[in-house]
Amino acid sequence: MDWKEILRRRLATPSTEKKTEQELKDEEMDLFTKYYSEWKGDRKNTNEFYKTIPRFYYRLPAEDEVLLQKLREESRAVFLQRKSRELLDNEELQNLWFLLDKHQTPPMIGEEAMINYENFLKVGEKAGPKCKQFFTAKVFAKLLHTDSYGRISIMQFFNYVMRKVWLHQTRIGLSLYDVAGQGYLRESDLENYILELIPTLPQLDGLEKSFYSFYVCTAVRKFFFFLDPLRTGKIKIQDILACSFLDDLLELRDEELSKESQETNWFSAPSALRVYGQYLNLDKDHNGMLSKEELSRYGTATMTNVFLDRVFQECLTYDGEMDYKTYLDFVLALENRKEPAALQYIFKLLDIENKGYLNVFSLNYFFRAIQELMKIHGQDPVSFQDVKDEIFDMVKPKDPLKISLQDLINSNQGDTVTTILIDLNGFWTYENREALVANDNENSADLDDT
Repeated sequence: MDWKEILRRRLATPSTEKKTEQELKDEEMDLFTKYYSEWKGDRKNTNEFYKTIPRFYYRLPAEDEVLLQKLREESRAVFLQRKSRELLDNEELQNLWFLLDKHQTPPMIGEEAMINYENFLKVGEKAGPKCKQFFTAKVFAKLLHTDSYGRISIMQFFNYVMRKVWLHQTRIGLSLYDVAGQGYLRESDLENYILELIPTLPQLDGLEKSFYSFYVCTAVRKFFFFLDPLRTGKIKIQDILACSFLDDLLELRDEELSKESQETNWFSAPSALRVYGQYLNLDKDHNGMLSKEELSRYGTATMTNVFLDRVFQECLTYDGEMDYKTYLDFVLALENRKEPAALQYIFKLLDIENKGYLNVFSLNYFFRAIQELMKIHGQDPVSFQDVKDEIFDMVKPKDPLKISLQDLINSNQGDTVTTILIDLNGFWTYENREALVANDNENSADLDDT
């Protein structure tokens, strides 16, 4: 019987009893259950392999599950120890260098030894199982540049191996402080890591132990200011390894680090003492906190009151005063105005209406304070319209009437724009930039003549 006949009979049969809505739903569910069971039964044999999928989610133990927490900690410790043993030690690295040097492929390029792919594979066979991961075609191709003989630099390859080993060692070292075992460090975890790292850094030998807590706070703040923009209170270990901050910190192992390098390194003793010293100098009442009036003397003491008001409105304060940690965020923002994280910090202060963009009203609100300071210092005020047009010309926002944070970042002029709006000295420098350049050129010419 075909479906047309079934449909014809169905329509011809009068409905003797109208079913309720609930009865229709029950009937529908019964039919669904029947057909689903039949379908599942037919597929039973084909789905056997699903039973072999291993469990991939394990619930984290609760705070009161002490035994499970201890088991988890011990398991992680054993895992990290095993991973550590898989890394090349100093003796194995020396042996690798000896094998590479022995199998170098002539001719040399200057004083740089080279190796071809054939010898590269021979070294891989002799170097041992720990080195196997480095002797692949992918690694060789990555390091292959413009050599006409199809070779790679032995030194570059060895440095690549050293860098990989160092990254894995550092990751294991950081993971030991990851109390939650979730791949990130909280502020207290990173503080413990840096505190225990201090004795291994010769450039910090001169620090007094009483200053350690302030040094750790200064160092940790840079990591969290730039790597935790959403202020979640934790940073991925992967992000710590990917940025250059750890390199800067571990650079302090170099006993012969130049004075210039120390001055530009946020983590050096001179830099930390400079920042903390500035904080103490600003703290005139010696209560360990900074008021708005005390902070107004920061730098050249030419920041506007309107901007400082916004700092104390938006930033974490205690009874209207700023602590050292909040001060560090402020310093990092003003000293790194080209960086997206710093621009985000300042943009939030400039966005007085919390609209997510700066409009003509916002720009005028802050620039009026600059104009008032100019009058106080006996300078001729500059027209806001001119400054507003210059700012929009510099930024070139997508919306001609609004400047978003992304517009500021994309323009590469964010540092200039923010300086114009918050600091009289910064605005004066921008306004007289051509005259200052001319003076510099004249001074250079005078020095050349002498």
